[in-house]
Amino acid sequence: MALTLCDVGPRDGLQNEPEMLASSVRAELVNKLAAAGLRRIEAVSFVRDDRIPQMAGAEEVAAAIERDGVEYAGLVLNEQGFGRLRATGLDRANVTLGATDTFNRRNGNASLAEAKARVERILAEADRPTTATISVAFGCPFEGEVDPGVVLELAGKLEADELVLADTIGVATPSAVRSLVERVGALGKPVGFHGHNTRNTGYANALVALEAGATVLDASIGGLGGCPYAPRATGNIATEDLVYLLEGEGVETGVDLGALVEVSQWLETLLGRQLEGQVYRAGVSAVVSP
Repeated sequence: MALTLCDVGPRDGLQNEPEMLASSVRAELVNKLAAAGLRRIEAVSFVRDDRIPQMAGAEEVAAAIERDGVEYAGLVLNEQGFGRLRATGLDRANVTLGATDTFNRRNGNASLAEAKARVERILAEADRPTTATISVAFGCPFEGEVDPGVVLELAGKLEADELVLADTIGVATPSAVRSLVERVGALGKPVGFHGHNTRNTGYANALVALEAGATVLDASIGGLGGCPYAPRATGNIATEDLVYLLEGEGVETGVDLGALVEVSQWLETLLGRQLEGQVYRAGVSAVVSP
């Protein structure tokens, strides 16, 4: 099965930024990523404006996206959010819940059991492809290490089209990622990995996830991101850095690395600070065989 790179910068990346970018600017970011060759982009999050004001105006962003064969996804946390997504005509619904009770209470004001029931209701009524992302699948900022068996059991109960394992606070190491991706993959559904680079293991984890059978890898342009409800969580792995790594390892991505670098440079100017990604600062150079 072909690899799908999903850029989550317009959603997971921007939701943790202090700047409130206008809907038109966020739509421009989505369109620039599509033009660079990303075939899936998580464009918006359908959440309450007072909880995550950076994601306000999701409908306006969706309306300004240039539909050109790219699969556009939106994050939803409840039935109201899914209703909003359905009205926009976005292509994929990403539902999410945490692997621990405390994280769900902090992130969605619900217990794990309540969050699971809510996700199951959304999946049951979904009329388009779905992704279920299990947050804090490798470690929780409130409860510590997460039992892989708990994650596996939870994944087995979710009737989504694909399952994504999220290292929300960037604590995973390659052996843990390999094991959990393989175990969840044995359930018979496509598996993805969403990595954060908090402890500088994100890229190694993504490569191992791919070797273990993952067919979806999330990344964020420029390494933007974090989690408003996860203390000390830092950015996602940078899309351009991941593309550089994959292409160097012989994995075709179909993405124009130079164009991605230009998007990060544009974002740096827009946000007024240096981003976390490395490749856009170091420059793109050909990989020379020894």
